[in-house]
Formats: sequence, C-alpha cells, structure tokens
Amino acid sequence: MGGKKHETKTTHPMELLLSKKPLPVIKKGQKVKAKIVKLSKRKALFDIGGKTYAVLGSQETRDLSLFYPYLKEGQEIEVRVIAEESREGYPVVSLREFFDKGRWEILKEKKEKEEEIEVIAGEYGKGGVFVDFMGIRGVIPKIQLTGEYINSPEKLEGKRIKVKVLEVDRSKNRLVVSQKAAALHISRKELKERFDKIKVGKKYKAKVISVSEFGIFCEIDKVEGLVHISEISWDKVEDPSKYAKPGDVIDVIVTEKNEKDLKLNLSMKRLEKDPWEGIEKRYPKDKEVEGVVVRKESYGYFVKLEKGVEGLVHVSKIPPGTKLKIGDKIKVYIEKLDTKRRKLSLLLEQTKKPVTYR
Repeated sequence: MGGKKHETKTTHPMELLLSKKPLPVIKKGQKVKAKIVKLSKRKALFDIGGKTYAVLGSQETRDLSLFYPYLKEGQEIEVRVIAEESREGYPVVSLREFFDKGRWEILKEKKEKEEEIEVIAGEYGKGGVFVDFMGIRGVIPKIQLTGEYINSPEKLEGKRIKVKVLEVDRSKNRLVVSQKAAALHISRKELKERFDKIKVGKKYKAKVISVSEFGIFCEIDKVEGLVHISEISWDKVEDPSKYAKPGDVIDVIVTEKNEKDLKLNLSMKRLEKDPWEGIEKRYPKDKEVEGVVVRKESYGYFVKLEKGVEGLVHVSKIPPGTKLKIGDKIKVYIEKLDTKRRKLSLLLEQTKKPVTYR
C-alpha cells in the first residue's frame, strides 16, 4: 500500500495525463487549436481536442524557456502536427510559428507598455551596436547609449543588457532599441511632454552627443535631434567633426519635428542669413571678382567667392598650360548664375569675353 502511494507521488503529472488519453485521428502538417494543459520551462502538454493530448517536439523545448513568461496554462494557441505518433505513442506538435510570430508580438507589447527587455549586445557597426533578442537582430543607435558607452560602444559586446523598444516592424525586419532609455528610466510619456514644448522655428541650445559622417547628433532637453551635414554650414561640409565635438553646446534652430519618432531636425546654418539672398545684385553677369580655389573635381575647379557661395570654373574653360592649385587667390568673371539650382559658372581672367562679343 505504502509502495503504491510512493509511486503515485513520483509519477510526473504529464505522464499521468498522457496515460489516460487515446491516440487522436490527426495528420502530419495539420494545424489545430490546442489548449495548454501543463507547462514548465522544459515541457508542454496540449489538449488538441477529442480528449486527446499532444507533446511539444524535443527540438523546440529549448526555446520554451525563452517564451515561458509569455505562455500560461489554459491558454489556447494554434499548433502544427509534426508527427502523428512519437515513440511514446502520442502526437507531437510544433510551436514554431508562434515562436516566430510571438517574438515580434512580445516586442510590440513591450513597446506599447514601455517595458524593458533583455538583449545580448554584439559588435559595433556603422548603424550602432547590434543586438539579439530571441534570434531577432536589432540595433542600438549610438545616440541611444549612455555616456559611459557612447564613446566606447565596443565595450558592450557580449553583454546582456536591459533596453527599451523604440521601433519594431516585423514586415521590415526592423528592431531599434535604447540602452539609454532603460538605464535612465526615460518614459515615452515624459519624452512626449518635453517634445511637445519644443517649437519649430525657435532657437535652442543643444548638447552634442556624438558626431558622424551624417551630421551632428544632439539633445534639446533630452529630446534627440540631428543637424544633418547639409544643415551645418552654408559652406560645403566634408567633415562634421570640424564643427562640433561630443560635450559641446551649440546654437541650433528647429526646422522639423518627427511626431512618430519624437525626433528633431535641426539646423546651424539657418541661424545666419542665406548668402544666396540678393545674389543677383552682388554677382551680375561679367562682373570681375576675386576668389579662392577650394576644391578640385574631374570636371573643374570650385572657387569660393564668400561664405556659402562657390562657383565652378569648368575644365573646358581652362586654357592649356594653366595650372591652378588649392588655396590660390584668383580673379574670375561671372559667366552664368542659376539661383534656382544655386549654381554659379565662372571664367578665368584671361578668358574674359571681349566687349564686342557681349
């Protein structure tokens, strides 16, 4: 008697349930609605109808621990039959579709609830620090790192870190997260309140967070903004790092607000007057002016006449034997001005057209 009681206590509840269920009439590949009857981090037992139980395929049990917090007994879920009969004589089902879809649903839910997730940080690349969440590849943009990592993002590689979801789009296979938002406990509600107070067309002080080939990333009252390379100066900018460095506080004007991402488009150059305003009066056709050779291209030389105003001496207009080099101060003549395209064609002094030609 005592021996029987002892056997009852040590028998796994899943084994007891399985022993009472007949083999179902199902086919391999069939999708069926199932109810989770028993659940642990290593096993799952499903009622697939007709008083029939099925077990999860052994290859998928390793994924079960990842999804365990998001599954519960009594939950109805769609499964696919992968074997009509296992070695124990019971159907085997797959949760693969749920696992694949469920990861994105989890991310979407976490974004909506502003809850943290844990990811594994990978290598640092052009777009930021790459991360992995249940096999989904995502990225932490450099500006979304805290100060200790923003200048040394490679230190995160291999670490498990907490992040908040900023963007999630399954159709584009896109996942963007923020380590900074999690570390500093920044809520979207708080960020939205700060964002709403910022006005387009107004001048602000912005703290520079990082500088890249695209421009200068900065913050206004913790709201992320970008001074694109084209908005740094009226002059042609080739290296944004010459205009600002992390930690600097710069003057900017807000040109646009992205309501969806709560980000700002900023400009430094628009705090100054556009040098192309009234340019027709300053540089009429055939006027002689002095400039500096600033750039050489395959099709000619660019000559700077003033800040934000450059003209091109086309290679076809340069006489044989004429040598120009960067930094030369030369005299040129205005050949043609295109204000709509902001283009200025120049002629060298010795190729000035005679008065009779004009």
